[in-house]
Amino acid sequence: MNYSELSAFILYLLLVVAVGVIFFLKSRGGDEKVYFLGGRQMNGWVAALSAGASDMSAWVLMGLPGSIYALGMGQVWISVGLAIGTALCWIFIAPRLRSFSIRAKDAITIPQYLTNRFCSEKNTLQIICAIVFMAVYTVYAASSIKACGTLFNTVLGIDPKIAMYVAAGIIVLYTFLGGFNAVCWTDFFQGLLMLAALMIAPICACFLMSAPSWSAPAVSTPDNYWNFLPSGKLDWASISTILSGLGWGLGYFGMPHILVRYMSIRSVQEVRKSRRIGIAWTFIILTMATIVGLVGHQFLPALADESTVFINMVRRIFPSFISGLLLSAILAASMSTADSQLLTSASAFASDVYKPVIRKKANDREMMMVSRVIILVIAVAALLIAMNPGSGTIMDLVGCAWAAFGSAFGPAILLSLFWKRFTFRGAVSGILAGAVTDVLWLVFLSDDQFASLMLFDTNLYEIIPGFVIGLIVAVVVTLLDHKPGKEVEQLFDDGVATALKD
Repeated sequence: MNYSELSAFILYLLLVVAVGVIFFLKSRGGDEKVYFLGGRQMNGWVAALSAGASDMSAWVLMGLPGSIYALGMGQVWISVGLAIGTALCWIFIAPRLRSFSIRAKDAITIPQYLTNRFCSEKNTLQIICAIVFMAVYTVYAASSIKACGTLFNTVLGIDPKIAMYVAAGIIVLYTFLGGFNAVCWTDFFQGLLMLAALMIAPICACFLMSAPSWSAPAVSTPDNYWNFLPSGKLDWASISTILSGLGWGLGYFGMPHILVRYMSIRSVQEVRKSRRIGIAWTFIILTMATIVGLVGHQFLPALADESTVFINMVRRIFPSFISGLLLSAILAASMSTADSQLLTSASAFASDVYKPVIRKKANDREMMMVSRVIILVIAVAALLIAMNPGSGTIMDLVGCAWAAFGSAFGPAILLSLFWKRFTFRGAVSGILAGAVTDVLWLVFLSDDQFASLMLFDTNLYEIIPGFVIGLIVAVVVTLLDHKPGKEVEQLFDDGVATALKD
């Protein structure tokens, strides 16, 4: 075991726990709006980096560089799709969602917003959303916990199961303590650490490779390694890979833990600041992750596990304590995503199911207690999934959860912000149709045995058919439904006017 690297990890973990304690003390006596949304007082820098860090889980330091290291430039289309998606969300979704959520009875969760947007007294939409949140976020959080296990096992030789227990415990601890403020501020620092690590490592590797004494390792370069077309030609294999990569960008429109960051910003003027910071941060992170994979292919010998390319690069370049600090970026990426997911799931259950359905007279203290119980339950379930050898890779888990959210909620969020005619029934139908299509495509058409029954290869990321079907169903049901009432139309007009005026 390398004790210098271990001490760096411990120092980092103590820092994030300290942040949780600080915001626990600052937010004592606060209501559910403070705990779940920071009282809508997030500044531009914190909101931008928190949104980015909660978005970019460990896949950006392990999965993406590993794919590019092994297969080349044909794997960058996910980065392109994510860069486009985050830019579109910051430009078009963020200002309107903040304005609309305030007009919609000061909604503090996405299910609340969608229900109040239609001035509905029904709990149907809130309950459906909360159930989907808890199920999908359990899978998503499992990917982050699994990444922590891989990191500690690779670097320190610690049993990955023990590492997963430790990581899950720390995530739960500081989410328990500080709520949304703790999550956002830890995400802010973790976003800076991720950016620094991804920029420093490949730049230093290039300097080392330019030295006269450098001796390049013997590595084999696959065919079409430098070709943006994965198969080397414009066939269905390349087209489906490109479409699937670009399809990742659709996930942003329905990602609850990112969307609530937009709702928490203190003013639309701060949204504009956050937009510039958030888009720039995401572009740099994705670019540098791609460069890590390409430089690693030239800098490192053949690796048995390509997902460890960033880990091996850092450990080869820097002294132990420095490498430990930089590798804490993987912890940062994992934990900044998991904490956001746990809090969003807890807020959805407590605010959208427990209080309106189970205990209508629940006070703020009871709501806090219920949310913390849900955080613990989801964390335990995610831990069990992560420790299951048959649960798939980190990227598999992330891909499933990302597609489920994008397919279910992406069309509903877009239409609610940009279509005055959109109705409550259209939203419910679109969410259910998108979610069901996503699951069916994943279970049946992504499996080689079932796909072989089709007339062509169905190698297409499930978010694309899920999003398209969800959008079509939402529009068709809305057009068949009665027009919304004057109160709903007025809410839409006020939301648009406020977003444009501010």
